[in-house]
Amino acid sequence: MVSAEEIVALHDRLTSQWHQAPASVHDDSRPSGRDEPDREAPERLLEIVTRQHRANFDLWHIEDQARAPGASDADIAEVKRGIDRTNQLRNDLIEELDCFLLGWLQSRQRPEPAAPLNSEPPGMIIDRLSILALRIYHTREETARADAPAGHATRNQDRLAILQEQRAALAQCLDALWQDILSGKRSFKVYRQLKMYNDPSLNPAIYSKTVAGRDR
Repeated sequence: MVSAEEIVALHDRLTSQWHQAPASVHDDSRPSGRDEPDREAPERLLEIVTRQHRANFDLWHIEDQARAPGASDADIAEVKRGIDRTNQLRNDLIEELDCFLLGWLQSRQRPEPAAPLNSEPPGMIIDRLSILALRIYHTREETARADAPAGHATRNQDRLAILQEQRAALAQCLDALWQDILSGKRSFKVYRQLKMYNDPSLNPAIYSKTVAGRDR
């Protein structure tokens, strides 16, 4: 399908591109294609990877807004709502990745039903690679900061080496898992996140106040 190396390269390219000319709105308007597993499969997969990485990119920078020293209580409250929305999108896109991959595999009589189940599906590994790409980008920035205190660059060079080593190992795990799935040695399932915090019918902090408001 697509190698981990291609996904890592895409993450790095997009991270650099978006920092140079960040888009103001995350575009999630395109159809998901969940029912079209054979339509230009590698391109379709990379499209979902792109949108999922964008959600992580947006989430990273929205969270930074809440940490700004001058942020007011009202600012932080609004940022928290943005974090909830974006994190929901991030998790939805992890599921979309796994749904797409599973659909493509099932059309090829894979995964093997009797194969051992992997605890982590490919979509979750791709999400972890996405976050590592962001950490690597920002850590590399810190190695070149002109106004940083003494020892800052060295400390972050050490951190950067660790992050790159971790990402290389995780990318190998993704490729190995995919090969095991194709060969029938391992299987995976879509882990539904079933988040409750954004659902007015499931989060008591929302529905209890709504009911109370009607009673007044």
